[in-house]
Amino acid sequence: MLNKRIVPGIFLLLLIGTIKFSMAAPVTAEQLAAKVQQAAQEQLKRHAGLANWIDPQFTVEVVRNARPIGPCAQPPRVEPADVRMPARMRFVAICPDQGGWRYEFVTRAKISAKVAVAATDLSTGKILSSDDVLLERHDISGMPDSFSDLTAVQDMATRRTIRAGDVLRQNMLVAPTLVKRGDAVRIVAKNEQIEVSMAGEAIDGGGRGATIRVKNASGVTIRARVTDMGQVQPAD
Repeated sequence: MLNKRIVPGIFLLLLIGTIKFSMAAPVTAEQLAAKVQQAAQEQLKRHAGLANWIDPQFTVEVVRNARPIGPCAQPPRVEPADVRMPARMRFVAICPDQGGWRYEFVTRAKISAKVAVAATDLSTGKILSSDDVLLERHDISGMPDSFSDLTAVQDMATRRTIRAGDVLRQNMLVAPTLVKRGDAVRIVAKNEQIEVSMAGEAIDGGGRGATIRVKNASGVTIRARVTDMGQVQPAD
């Protein structure tokens, strides 16, 4: 016959075991999908901040994993696996139990924001001004290289004909050539309050910010950065 003092202890151990067993409850697919969706939305907010999207809006669809989901005693966590393309990202759901499971999920996002569009038809080689562009809301799910800052496209030149209402993308525009090969240029060197300039000849051509070769008045070839129409500054 069991000692009366031992019986409560055995009962307590059985109770603890029951509690531990009940904690390892199955995790539903809906619960995991909700966690993945939340992680994707947070990732999209971070991306929107880095890309400076104006008034971004997005919806996220989680592609369900067909594999059955096992029990997990601890809350599962979700980690990004590949978030380089906001419209299609991969996440991994992990059960932190010893020997716990891992499931991969794919999310598809529909993203819209206010981006730069052509205000009118633009011909090839057109240098853009403030009158040529405006902000409109568009679906940019497949256009991560669109512009949200109108000033970023001003003074750039079109690579091809662009129709009114088209979303402007990086591959449509190029920095205009400010210095052509053989052009006479002004080489300007600045150091605090001191500015020195001399004449030179461009050996290469380039747009704003491009590093080109320039022959100075002494006949010495230097590397210079294009700063304006017909003007460069020493790059070294």
